[in-house]
Amino acid sequence: MKRPLFKMQMLLLIAALVVFGGSLKAQNAASRFPLIPYPKKLVEGKGLFVINAQTVIQLPANGTYSEEAGALNEVLRMNLAIKAGTRSSAKSTVIQLVSDAAITRTEGYRMQITPKRLTISANSGVGIFRAIQTIRQLLPESLEDKLQIAPKQLSLQALIIEDEPEYDWRGMHLDVSRHFFSVNYLKKFIDRLALYKFNKFHLHLTDDQGWRIEIKKYPKLTQEGAWRTFNNQDSVCMARAAENPDFIIDPQHIIQRNGKTLYGGFYTQAQMKEVVAYALARKIDIIPEIDMPGHMMAAINSYPFLTCNGENKWGELFTKPICPCNEATYEFAQNVYDEIMEIFPSKYIHIGGDEVDRTDWGKSEVCKAFMQREGIKDLAGLQSYFINRMEKYFNSKGRKLIGWDEILEGGISPTALVMYWRSWVPKAPIMAAKNGNKVIMSPGSPLYFDAKYDKNADYNVYKFNPVPKGLTDKEAEGIMGAQANIWTEYIPTEQRADYMYMPRMTALAEVLWTNDKQRDFDNYRSRLMQHYKRLDELKVNYRLPDLPDMIDTRVFTDQETLKINKPMANLLLLYTADGSQPTATSSLLNDLVIKTTQKIKIAAFTPAGRRGDVYEINYQHQSLAPAATATASNNGLTAALHKGLFKQVSRISTKPDSVFSVSSIVVPQSIKAPAFAVKYSGYINVPQDDIYTFYLTCDDGGVLTVANRLTVDNDGLHSAVEKSGQVALKKGLQPFKLDFIEGGGGYTLKLQYSVKGQKAQDIPGSWLKN
Repeated sequence: MKRPLFKMQMLLLIAALVVFGGSLKAQNAASRFPLIPYPKKLVEGKGLFVINAQTVIQLPANGTYSEEAGALNEVLRMNLAIKAGTRSSAKSTVIQLVSDAAITRTEGYRMQITPKRLTISANSGVGIFRAIQTIRQLLPESLEDKLQIAPKQLSLQALIIEDEPEYDWRGMHLDVSRHFFSVNYLKKFIDRLALYKFNKFHLHLTDDQGWRIEIKKYPKLTQEGAWRTFNNQDSVCMARAAENPDFIIDPQHIIQRNGKTLYGGFYTQAQMKEVVAYALARKIDIIPEIDMPGHMMAAINSYPFLTCNGENKWGELFTKPICPCNEATYEFAQNVYDEIMEIFPSKYIHIGGDEVDRTDWGKSEVCKAFMQREGIKDLAGLQSYFINRMEKYFNSKGRKLIGWDEILEGGISPTALVMYWRSWVPKAPIMAAKNGNKVIMSPGSPLYFDAKYDKNADYNVYKFNPVPKGLTDKEAEGIMGAQANIWTEYIPTEQRADYMYMPRMTALAEVLWTNDKQRDFDNYRSRLMQHYKRLDELKVNYRLPDLPDMIDTRVFTDQETLKINKPMANLLLLYTADGSQPTATSSLLNDLVIKTTQKIKIAAFTPAGRRGDVYEINYQHQSLAPAATATASNNGLTAALHKGLFKQVSRISTKPDSVFSVSSIVVPQSIKAPAFAVKYSGYINVPQDDIYTFYLTCDDGGVLTVANRLTVDNDGLHSAVEKSGQVALKKGLQPFKLDFIEGGGGYTLKLQYSVKGQKAQDIPGSWLKN
């Protein structure tokens, strides 16, 4: 009886070792080849492929891929000889670019490296170029700095890679209207997109705050519309610049005109054609966005005939739109897009179509008559008329229309592309896909990269699934991919833009390229650590890795030692205890003993003096709060709903609209109001004496009080942000209060806890009492 059992145990052990060994081998390969995004298949071989001055780049006999060979030479920085259809000397190594019709995906490729030959196979130049970016990441980071002397010899480990993207649309967006960015920066941005295998660059060229592209038929669009006096967004940036120089308004975009200080700039058509050519050489499609019918203040200022009544001002939420009931509006729009199509060869044109204040349309007698004549029932239908008519015009020019998901309101044709952004309207992409529309996923959470960049941002992006729930497999084929957006109201410099999108852009790169079954966040993060040196060489002002276990409010009952494990060995941790911001001359943090209530500010600094995020820790001395003597026999918490917009929890109205019980701390799905507040109250039944850490994530704001002690303050209207705090509690029932406000659009509320530094977890429902 024992021997069969022993045999079975051995078989199970061998199976486990095979699985573990395979997993370990994959981890080791990822460590040795820290590629982002990670390829579909990578098998390591034996030996090295050496590249030197004698190495030859060999093309197909017809000379195909000569442009890609030039791109490879640019990466290698060796100016290797390029030959078509010839065999090189046996004494030299060969890089061979091969056409292979068996590779069906346009961006797919196969790369085999042996000690004598490096072969890249693809069915297009795009696939060859994607493989070159893989080679770029396998080569030393120092090659990225064009000011350094390139080595005379390079080597690559023998291996086989088979690779193709998971999604066809892998995009990044940049808003150059709110704050302007130079042509050189656009090129740098494109280079970084190419490195991480993105293929779409959505360029937001116009908005209320500035018109950024030359239109020769309407010269005042840039003569006047490209410039503004400083606005309220600029003033916020100026205030933040006192503590962070990344917020200083870029002086290269400030001019003096007629005694006024103006901010702005625009791209000439010649400049933008140069940028487009630069992107095309890197296999990136630039999708221009000319935002209409809303967000047109910069145009209307110079051409007031575009509105229904000649007015141009802010409404309750948004600016006045152009008028869809006047033929002159369509003449203007078509003339503008004609010139845009001459600049941008992309088959996709983005019309915007979001956040339209239709109030004036409803007041216009011209629009009333127009709607009656066209059989249009409501103002949403009038907007759809505008979008559908412009789509027909785009189609007549061989182009496809893209609009933000508001274009679904009132109905659209199934041939329009829908870009989903409103996280609070989860049915929008499902409706679009079921209507037959192609959909690009770009939800504000987690793909608005102008939102606060906190410790959870990279993880939230990496775990994002572009395919929403509720679609059949066939309908899911309509999800083209996704993109992240960088809105620049509060991003006034190139340095700040770098910080806001890098490195979380790399997480999105892997989501969209690599099969979800292959993705592993910890593995990705270990590879990312090896990319920071490359980003340094590329002069990217990336966000430094988070300092671990940073809690906003820390509690101690006797004393505590502040000790931080550095995420990167070369970082310096510097701190202040007087309320000032840490600088390169601040005190070096070793083991700091805390004995009194005080505030400590800490920041990581690179050897070059670049500062990471500033963390403020509020230390509080507390005794363990005694348990409440009250009884609480009911499970769950009491929730009081207050309808209306409240900018802070202190402004929540005193009388609730309704009161009900909840079994968990989430935003109740039954609440339909666009803006509201919920006050949760009751007790939590904690199982032991200890210091408890709470993590409160809100979009918009929330304030947590435990044991009648303010524990986490995450107040105000903002995107999803996590704040944390501690409280010292005795075992038993502790008074609990959480006030949450929703301004419309986020509907995010999450509360977790931990004890003794353990991993954060949801509060058990059994703890909640009232």
